[in-house]
Amino acid sequence: MSTLRTHLRNNGLSLAFGALFLLSLAGQAWSGLTDVNNQQLAHGTPPVGLLDYLTSSSFAVDVAENWQSEYLQFFLYVFATVWLVQRGSPESKPTHKIGLESDQDQLLGRHARNASPRWAKTGGWRTAVFARSLGLVMATIFLLSWLAQSIAGVSAYNAEQLSDFGDPLTWGEYLLSADFWNRTLQNWQSEFLAIGCMAIFSVYLRQRGSPESKPVGAEHHLTDETG
Repeated sequence: MSTLRTHLRNNGLSLAFGALFLLSLAGQAWSGLTDVNNQQLAHGTPPVGLLDYLTSSSFAVDVAENWQSEYLQFFLYVFATVWLVQRGSPESKPTHKIGLESDQDQLLGRHARNASPRWAKTGGWRTAVFARSLGLVMATIFLLSWLAQSIAGVSAYNAEQLSDFGDPLTWGEYLLSADFWNRTLQNWQSEFLAIGCMAIFSVYLRQRGSPESKPVGAEHHLTDETG
């Protein structure tokens, strides 16, 4: 039992947000199904089942457009903070560390420690890939989610077009359509706003005990310091 408690404690952040993700996804599925069936009944058509809704393009595009914007946020933030700084923010590194930093600072090659990841020690393409692996994975998930959004989106859009006796679009035409970019940009703008707010608010505001905040008594200009 103590081992289980230790595991839960040591992984509490990922487990808690994993559970919140599943609960919110289930809530989205249920509320989305209810909304769709309300529209079906209003148009005099039979309601759809949960499985039919979960495999529909309507549900897929709603999920994918949120995922792609979130992973775009992570991807851009991971790469932007290599070269861009915000003086006084714990989300930023100090100005003298702008850039990729030295092998010694990054514990690469001969500067690696005994417990360092193996690919941090080997050099060559393995170290080069591992040194950028976080951003590459975030970028890959973003692109795949955006692709999924476009595929599910054109299917959902064409279903609406056909029900309204409109002309369907090809995938290429949909990528240039107002519907695709409206879905995309309404998520992007909120992500960019949130990132900017977090960077600047954390200069002047505090949250005691959080690593996303500086110590409560730290000076406003102190950068790359967490509490």
